[in-house]
Amino acid sequence: MREIDFAVYADALAGESAALSAPGRAHRSKLRQAKIERRARNDLPTRTVDRLESLGILSAVDERAAHGELRELEESLAAVDELQAWVESELAASAA
Repeated sequence: MREIDFAVYADALAGESAALSAPGRAHRSKLRQAKIERRARNDLPTRTVDRLESLGILSAVDERAAHGELRELEESLAAVDELQAWVESELAASAA
């Protein structure tokens, strides 16, 4: 294979990696927010929680599902990163 082919593919994989990273960051943020909201629900009066829910400020997050989705994203990202490392090692070998 030509060096340029490896370089182009490595760039494409970098884009895939970035595309998978963004939802992962969003899921981690959602989980942090859910943890704060869970504490708020426990500490605030029921009337306040009900009002915040009606305003859409407090929302229900299925934390188990969110953790599962995050795990899937992280495994996919790890696979893409592993392929990218392999392509880059092949690129380096073809350049030598």
